[in-house]
Amino acid sequence: MSTAVLRLKRGHDRARVHPWIFKGDVADVSDRVEPGGIVSVVDPGGRFVGRGLFNPRPGLCCRLLTWTDEAIDAGFWRRRLGAAYAGRAARSGAARLVWSEADALAGLVVDRYGPVAVLQTVTLGMARRRVELAAALRETIGDVAVFCADDPTAAALEGFEPAAGWLDAPGPTSVIVEEGAARFLVRVGGGHKTGLYLDQADNRQRVAMLAAGRAVLDVFAYTAGFACHALLAGATSAICVESSKDALAGAVDNLALNGVAARAEVRDANAFDELRRLDRAGARFGLVVLDPPPFARGRGALEGALRGYKEINLRAIRLLEPGGALATFSCSHHVSDDAFEAMVRDAASDAGTRLRVLAPLTQSADHPVLLTVPETRYLKGLLLERM
Repeated sequence: MSTAVLRLKRGHDRARVHPWIFKGDVADVSDRVEPGGIVSVVDPGGRFVGRGLFNPRPGLCCRLLTWTDEAIDAGFWRRRLGAAYAGRAARSGAARLVWSEADALAGLVVDRYGPVAVLQTVTLGMARRRVELAAALRETIGDVAVFCADDPTAAALEGFEPAAGWLDAPGPTSVIVEEGAARFLVRVGGGHKTGLYLDQADNRQRVAMLAAGRAVLDVFAYTAGFACHALLAGATSAICVESSKDALAGAVDNLALNGVAARAEVRDANAFDELRRLDRAGARFGLVVLDPPPFARGRGALEGALRGYKEINLRAIRLLEPGGALATFSCSHHVSDDAFEAMVRDAASDAGTRLRVLAPLTQSADHPVLLTVPETRYLKGLLLERM
């Protein structure tokens, strides 16, 4: 067990319920702790608070992993991963097995695609334990091929070389996974996220329940997940709008894989431009999906992001036929629920359209939200009906 100690400043006690400790929270830290090493965190009186991984480089210098006086060793990783897996065991095919702070494994994300587990580390401490983590993961879920897909931005901030490739033995370059009635081709190590937007899995199936007999517009379609589900549920047609070449190829593959390509059109276009063009052409749809990338990656970008969100929502609302449904999302953590709803309200007002809220939408259940760590909730959405 590490003997390195980090002592908190007086009045900086958020660490008792939140795993993040910033440099401004720290009174002092042992000189014997190495970057990426384990520290015991104590309050100003020396009382134990928790234990986590320390890195003096970034402003967020320590992430707690436990609030119990226990060793962080191979047994610890097995217990943590076992608890995380137990909550997802019923989700077959593809699922997020570890969601960082929400699973008390701050700095680690693990997604499973059948025989492959994609491991993403976002802290130096976790990156230095890749092999140990993979061993514990295999003991938990079986002998999977492990692909490492670290975020380069996080790696640069933390000061480690991002891994991008198979950890040890190579696995399949692509995997077909099932998601409800749909099947998706996942190219391991390719595309956005870790291969598929798993956080939208539940929403894809819920929104599809409104698709029967309707024309669908899937904007920022990525690999056509929403469109595939909608067409399988009885949509008459679907237009998928996407600008990423890799995503466009994936959309074509997935539509063919699900046997719905004949009723779909994939358009290589800028979403803003295509929404304006469709609006000018007087097009109408019974179901529109807006699932854009994060327009606000920091607080400083919030104002511009809200303008962008309003623009696409205004156009989408105008494209709805009477009784049509809009599923609109933001995955920007810095856009609050209230700000997002106010933006859509303003867009509806400018469009002169009344919208009924059918349901609020959020990330899939395998991306759990920890109440005391609001950062674990980032995806928000609204399912709306034009009156």
